Amino acid sequence: MSSLARPAPGLMTATFLDLPAGSPGGSVELFLDLYTGEKPLIPARAFMLAPAGPRPRTPAGLDLLSAGGKCLEGPAFGRYVAALRRALTAAINPSEIDVLHLHHLAFGATPALLRALPTHPRIALVHGTDLIFAEAHRDQLQVLRATARAADAIVVPTGAMADHLLKLAPQTDRRKITHIPWGIPDRLLSSPPVRPTHPPRSHLRLLYAGRLTAEKGVEALIRSVAPRQGVELSIAAPSAQYRALAPRLQRAGVRANYLGWLRRPQLWKAFAEHDVLVMPSTTLEAMGLVALEAQACGLPVLYQPVPGLSEALARSGLATDFTQPTALARDLDRLRTEPGLLPALRQAGYANAARYPLSKTARELADLGRQLT
Repeated sequence: MSSLARPAPGLMTATFLDLPAGSPGGSVELFLDLYTGEKPLIPARAFMLAPAGPRPRTPAGLDLLSAGGKCLEGPAFGRYVAALRRALTAAINPSEIDVLHLHHLAFGATPALLRALPTHPRIALVHGTDLIFAEAHRDQLQVLRATARAADAIVVPTGAMADHLLKLAPQTDRRKITHIPWGIPDRLLSSPPVRPTHPPRSHLRLLYAGRLTAEKGVEALIRSVAPRQGVELSIAAPSAQYRALAPRLQRAGVRANYLGWLRRPQLWKAFAEHDVLVMPSTTLEAMGLVALEAQACGLPVLYQPVPGLSEALARSGLATDFTQPTALARDLDRLRTEPGLLPALRQAGYANAARYPLSKTARELADLGRQLT
């Protein structure tokens, strides 16, 4: 990254994800991209939870907090938040902090940060999982609404996230909502992996990359891919989740190539070695960072047009309906046989990914913080 792309040193931020270090997910990667490393894009005291067992290797600038009892509802959730607040209070000198970044409007880290540092400016950043869990859990809905009231600014990566937040918290002051798209590493945009050249194939190499939770739509993908000829499916996902899925794959007769849960550079290399990334998400995506990273690596994206994802990709990807096997079959056949379609999507993907450098995200978040201090 050039020196011009990196924001100047600025406000010291306190931020916290109450997920164990090493957890999968786009929000975790974004968090680590922004706040950790030898030269973080945003100077921060950044925290995650210490996982059970041996302490893992962590990037520079990431501190781990020990607090048991992680949960979502009831009196135990209140005790969990109190334990997080105590851990934060012991770890942070308030005079060294300028602004709070509240990643996720729900869950335990956000109310704990608000209680540990009650007088600092607050920027809340909306992710997809906060909205999904607030819909399903009453206590998380209350946390989300309280955070929306307490925040000085609310950052959404797509307009769809703002719409969904306002449905859940209709009393939110719309003037506080700011649109700042998430970004992908500048180094990926400037130096993507080389795509190997292969002789023409009669089959299509599909890649699914991400968590295998219900809202990611893998069940629909399996049903639709099972009867298809001329396609190969690879899966890059957490090992425990893949083991749980394996019997379902076997019953459906899907022979998937399991790649493991890949580190970032390995995943980028896998993108360059496949023909299409499939994203069958069923509900919403905050933005779909994995799709943008795939596009930066020259991998076309076939996706379910759910809120957030359809906004980030639009015509740079190919929208389909994974819940309708005939629709998916038609689009897979197009990708496999229609001359020029894959190269056209590849070029559109490169152009779309280039709109979202991570340095721009960091710069706009830093500018917003300065406006509040």
